[in-house]
Amino acid sequence: MNRSLCICLLLSAAPAHAQAQKAEPPSPPKIAMPDFSKVEIKTHKVAGSVSMLEGAGGNIGVSAGDDGLFVIDDQFAPLAPKIKAALAQISKKPLRFVFNTHWHGDHTGGNQPLAEAGALIVAHDNVRKRMSVDQFIEAVSMKVPAAPPRALPVVTFSEEVTFHLNGDEIHVFHVPNAHTDGDAIIHFRKANVLHAGDTFINGAYPVIDYSTGGSVDGYIAAQEKMLATVDDSTKIIPGHGPLGDKAALKTAHDMLVKVRDKIAKLAAQKKTLAEVKAAKPTAEFDAEWSKGFIQPDILVEMVYRSLSPGKAARGGSKGRAK
Repeated sequence: MNRSLCICLLLSAAPAHAQAQKAEPPSPPKIAMPDFSKVEIKTHKVAGSVSMLEGAGGNIGVSAGDDGLFVIDDQFAPLAPKIKAALAQISKKPLRFVFNTHWHGDHTGGNQPLAEAGALIVAHDNVRKRMSVDQFIEAVSMKVPAAPPRALPVVTFSEEVTFHLNGDEIHVFHVPNAHTDGDAIIHFRKANVLHAGDTFINGAYPVIDYSTGGSVDGYIAAQEKMLATVDDSTKIIPGHGPLGDKAALKTAHDMLVKVRDKIAKLAAQKKTLAEVKAAKPTAEFDAEWSKGFIQPDILVEMVYRSLSPGKAARGGSKGRAK
């Protein structure tokens, strides 16, 4: 999968901590939309009733069984026919639910065509709120219009919700202020599978969408909650990248904690964003982790702008995870 397709990210207004840095605006990364006619949807069996679809945009999770199809995220609208064809190869049962892990367009773009195919769209309260109004992606100077009414989630929740489908107990819980302010983690308890959405990018630097409520501390906290939920046998579907496990999630978590702590220490020394970038706090990780959409300077900026004032003042703290 091409990780550069995680495009509806890095959105508008920075927190108060960052607003003093107006002389140093973000440098928009280059965005290129794919040729959807050339995208192939690949199906990977994960465990139990759960499969993963890989195409362009966020990884799709699928639970298939006697109760029908439960789908997690749906990439881009032009891919809907290919996604529906891939789902039909998994099961001939009806499409019942589409669950959005967050509001970004590479995870929700197919909502309308799948809703028209019979799916009930479900997401966190803030996903519907974000999708209901125009957004502006500051980092790429892109306006994102409100989604059409048919694409909006029709069932929303605030903290957690459980689906009892296909012989599994599918527990969904909100993780606040992580990648965005509307992230949800989906845990298939019987199959022992977790869909992490974009709170876990396997093998590349993450996106911390500070302008729609994301924060580096919340992102790390979300990963720590996931690490406490899974075991060594759990299969983890990341928002982007190959199928992962607890070890892969722990590696991503530990990398981000180190980067966060280095940047927080510099911020506590009253370094400007330009000075923090010049210090190259991600240098030890760049060769391995900068192969995707997010390059080192962009990660540094996201972390710096999303640091809580208290965290910056303390110079960071060591993250803990099992």
